[in-house]
Amino acid sequence: MTGLGSHGRRKLRPISFPSNPAAATADAASPPSVVTALYLRTKALHAEAERTGIIRKLLRGEASRAGYIMLLRNLLPAYRAMEDGLDRHCASPGIELLSCYRLDRARAIEADLTALCGERWIEDVPLLAAGEIYAKRMGHAAEGDGIRLIAHAYTRYLGDLSGGQILQRLLARSLQLRPAELNFYDFPQFADLEALKAEYRSTLDQAGALAPDPQSVVEEGAIAFSMNIDVSCAVDAAVPQGPVAITAAE
Repeated sequence: MTGLGSHGRRKLRPISFPSNPAAATADAASPPSVVTALYLRTKALHAEAERTGIIRKLLRGEASRAGYIMLLRNLLPAYRAMEDGLDRHCASPGIELLSCYRLDRARAIEADLTALCGERWIEDVPLLAAGEIYAKRMGHAAEGDGIRLIAHAYTRYLGDLSGGQILQRLLARSLQLRPAELNFYDFPQFADLEALKAEYRSTLDQAGALAPDPQSVVEEGAIAFSMNIDVSCAVDAAVPQGPVAITAAE
């Protein structure tokens, strides 16, 4: 398994870190921004993610309830693997900085799946091969010093705090989802999500500055986006067409 997605659609051409050496050397006291490098490396993949699969349909208000449920089901193992890895490396340089923020989305996803389709969601909603591959890649990133988890925290958590907040409003309108079904996008322990997003972005940069090989973090970010696209496409292909088979919990 290469970790570059199951469909073989894209070639992840590496770029060097930092992306702008002249800017990086302008102030030798300031380490290169890993978040900026991740943004530049994944910009095209981010745009592709919004134009393909179930994510495209969600953003256009065209997805079914069943499609959204299947997406949550197939993101959950990756979140579990990421959060387990962050916990295991909570005392490691770099990762320990991220441990100050308990953003734990896995439990929120589990609560949403229960609210959306009942306690038997684990039996009723399939885990697809793309979801399993994504979770395995997350576990691979957690090996060693776990520093590559920075890329996945960037991709997932900053996404949840940015586009996820827009998606929450779209889902409430297009699928009539209730607040109890949208815990995934709710961070009740934080009063100001914009401030949280800015602080977390800064913390990711501080963590990245401690990475022995920041380029590996940047390239892991590209892999993370590729995996997300594969999950989105797999869910879109597998979701039941016609009458929705998965109904809300009573």
